Amino acid sequence: MKTLLLIRHAKSSWNDFSIQDFDRPLNDRGKRDAPMMAQRIREKGLKPDALLASPAKRARKTAEIFAEELDYPRTKIDWIQELYLATPSVFSQVISRVNDEHDFVAVFSHNNGLTDFANQLTNVRIDNIPTCGIFAVKIPITRWSQFPEAEKEFWFFDYPKNR
Repeated sequence: MKTLLLIRHAKSSWNDFSIQDFDRPLNDRGKRDAPMMAQRIREKGLKPDALLASPAKRARKTAEIFAEELDYPRTKIDWIQELYLATPSVFSQVISRVNDEHDFVAVFSHNNGLTDFANQLTNVRIDNIPTCGIFAVKIPITRWSQFPEAEKEFWFFDYPKNR
């Protein structure tokens, strides 16, 4: 059994329009929400054994905050350029290449692709994964290469305002 968390980056700043999209930082709300959501994961007794993230500044910082809260070495985060504004097919390709030694993977990325991908995985439909939202599935496979064709089981959906 493999487990996958799809995590949208925390809320980012739009204050400086001279900053390129890739370089937008987290705003104050994002800096509050990311540790809170990581703590919710920790409270569930969950600890991913691999973190994959878009290298865009807002996704990078979100992944680093989760790593810190979950005692995951920041140096082991796998920065994957393809996860920046990925399409559902790109998500599937990236996930199918994960090393099979990892059973519990968290992927940090962006909308609209993240919500579109989540909606393709199970019969659970959501309008939008909000910033710092988490969509989780379980997959009855032994190898990540089996991911694209495998049946996915919805596990949970959580987001900062869900309390």
